[in-house]
Amino acid sequence: MQSRTALVEDLMERFPHVPREAVFKEDLLRGGVAFDKSALSDNESGDVKPKSYFIFSFDHGTLPELGEAALRRPPEEIILTGGPYDLRRTVVSVRVNPSSPYRVAADEDGMLGLYLDGKRISDVGVPPMPEYYRHKLSNGKSVMEVAPTIQWGYLIYLTVFRVCQYFGAKEECQYCDINHNWRQHKAAGRPYTGVKDVDEVLEALEIIDRYDTAKTSTAYTLTGGAITSKLQGRDEADFYGLYAKAIEEHFPGRWIGKVVAQALPKDDVQRFKDYGVQIYHPNYEVWDRRLFELYCPGKERYVGRDEWHKRILDSAEIFGARNVIPNFVAGVEMAAPSGFTTVDEAIASTTEGLRFFMSHGITPRFTTWCPEPTTPLGKANPQGAPLEYHIRLLQAYRQTMEDFGLSSPPGYGPAGAGRAVFSVSSFMDSLAPEPAQAG
Repeated sequence: MQSRTALVEDLMERFPHVPREAVFKEDLLRGGVAFDKSALSDNESGDVKPKSYFIFSFDHGTLPELGEAALRRPPEEIILTGGPYDLRRTVVSVRVNPSSPYRVAADEDGMLGLYLDGKRISDVGVPPMPEYYRHKLSNGKSVMEVAPTIQWGYLIYLTVFRVCQYFGAKEECQYCDINHNWRQHKAAGRPYTGVKDVDEVLEALEIIDRYDTAKTSTAYTLTGGAITSKLQGRDEADFYGLYAKAIEEHFPGRWIGKVVAQALPKDDVQRFKDYGVQIYHPNYEVWDRRLFELYCPGKERYVGRDEWHKRILDSAEIFGARNVIPNFVAGVEMAAPSGFTTVDEAIASTTEGLRFFMSHGITPRFTTWCPEPTTPLGKANPQGAPLEYHIRLLQAYRQTMEDFGLSSPPGYGPAGAGRAVFSVSSFMDSLAPEPAQAG
């Protein structure tokens, strides 16, 4: 069997235009990383920012299966630099997999490194505990629970509704563990607020604003599960919009406001805009019609693929095409038993979707699929999609953007290898650096 090192080096050689940093990053995102006890955090009482589980588990095992990493959380993210591949600074979201060939451990001098097949391949940096995490809300809740930051502090991630109203096998997206993640944290006795109070969110943001003196936090994302009827008497646009309105009134212009929600009718989308949201993420999840119907049964039932796409295009009339950035889950195209069986087919399908949206000036982005074991697709595909798929997707993504003359989307920080902070895929690492721009 080919070693993982040999596989990675072969792909670097075959796809020289994809940054080598992105090859390692995608492999870590798709397959996870193990942590030696020497590399775990001391949770919220230590000097390292711990993993917050901000919406999904993004792990290859349930909490009871993670061993010590379930008791002493790993870092939220890691930074790779140097080593035999001379890696430029690369921010990677942590996805724990105790059986991964990648391992983070400290050497005899206490310096953290990333090891692959037993060989040290890079130095590892961990995020320092931000000062704002050291302060509690007046009700005793932690800032990390209410308003965690990711992307090396760039993004405040506000999951204000921790579960999804698409519920059960006939409605839940087949790759999504938002509902299980809620259940496992509650079962473990961890604080994990189901619906976050607006005043709690504002208080947490006040603490962040007070102590983030370097203004590292530049954007916030409002998100949570889909709302198919009402939540606290409000529909989806008004529920999430209420938070945006409050944030923009209390902190005008402090952060770029983003919302991840369903593809909603035009009047609902206008409400988001009126509430002060600047960027709208109506995620389309997977392009292929058959796979969308199979993998997103709730979205197909309540909205339907064609209507979903129409609403995405309509929303560009309200926000401007550049500020509509739908996500897809890269890799589920190849999930057995229903997905594409060759990388060529999967890339062709996904590129068709990219061309469809980019031809309208809309730039999708993607999250690298983590096959969480409590989901149907994760259970059936514990290895995820082939690494080659992810590398070729980066190549196709950049080429399609160039074909339509588009630049990196706003609200994601800088583009380019060694500069990007977006941590759950390498799309920003793989784009050409651009002149400094706001956000």
